[in-house]
Amino acid sequence: MIRLIRSNLLDITGFAVILAFLMLLSLGMGFKSNLEIPSSILNLNTIFLSILIEAFPFVLIGVLIAGMIQIFVTEEHISRWIPKNKYMAIFMSCSVGALFPACECGIVPIIRRLVGKGVPIAAAIGFMLTGPLINPIVIASTYMAFGNDAKIAALRMGLGFGIAIIVALLVGMFFKGTQFKSSVSFVSHSHSKKQSFLEKFWAMLQHSIDEFFDMAKYLIIGAFLAALVQTYMPAKTLLEIGSGAASSLAVMMGLAYFLSLCSEADAFIGASFSSIFPSTSILGFLIFGPMIDLKNTLMMMSVFRFKFVMTVLVLVAGTVFTILMLFSSML
Repeated sequence: MIRLIRSNLLDITGFAVILAFLMLLSLGMGFKSNLEIPSSILNLNTIFLSILIEAFPFVLIGVLIAGMIQIFVTEEHISRWIPKNKYMAIFMSCSVGALFPACECGIVPIIRRLVGKGVPIAAAIGFMLTGPLINPIVIASTYMAFGNDAKIAALRMGLGFGIAIIVALLVGMFFKGTQFKSSVSFVSHSHSKKQSFLEKFWAMLQHSIDEFFDMAKYLIIGAFLAALVQTYMPAKTLLEIGSGAASSLAVMMGLAYFLSLCSEADAFIGASFSSIFPSTSILGFLIFGPMIDLKNTLMMMSVFRFKFVMTVLVLVAGTVFTILMLFSSML
């Protein structure tokens, strides 16, 4: 425990300072007439805290799963489970992701461990794209948000799965190896037969705590930038820019990226735009956001090379835009 505190002392101090500042700011809301805090700052603080509160449970789940993968899943398991054929490996990873109830807030620690254990980078990206987009919770929330209409939910899942397969295949064509940054070290865990379950469990918790402090600072930066955009970007400007079919799709995809909403709740925000924008643009919002947004871009950049992250971002954005424009006449 002392080793954990020492190794993460800087991060713990940073979190304590941020927490103290937010508490002071929140307390100031009760005395705003004396402190004269601008309402935009208070709004920014509220949105920032709501994003963090919404995201942290999923990050905790993600780092716990990452810790379990690190300790209980060996390279031999991965080699036995993943098909040798790369197309089958991509299809399998996308299918597993579709059944895995993950949020985009916690998906990066999981794919980091999977790639470190030997999962091909293209298969890991396929898992990352389908995990937050297609799962029972997201399907149910989308169905309910659009007035119990199954059409949008079905299109979101079907088109999203196809887009994830295409992007993963493209990633497999362009990239080999782990694509980890040179500063990222991945130590293979030695599974001693003499190690008891309790010792393994404690090691899993240690890895999860280290992973949490690795990821949480990027989540905080991403949440702050997303809150900044939500506070200061005027809605009127968005409506003026998004007047055409292509421009409205681009606007809604950009909105999904910068708002960085949780995929379990974004359908209710998307549904509120359905009277303003066409179905193609709404689907762009619902498919692109869970696949990649501002905060998990920053989290990916803490692990993977900058060129790789930017290429994945462009591939996802380009594929979502192209597929939706091609199918727009049928939607």
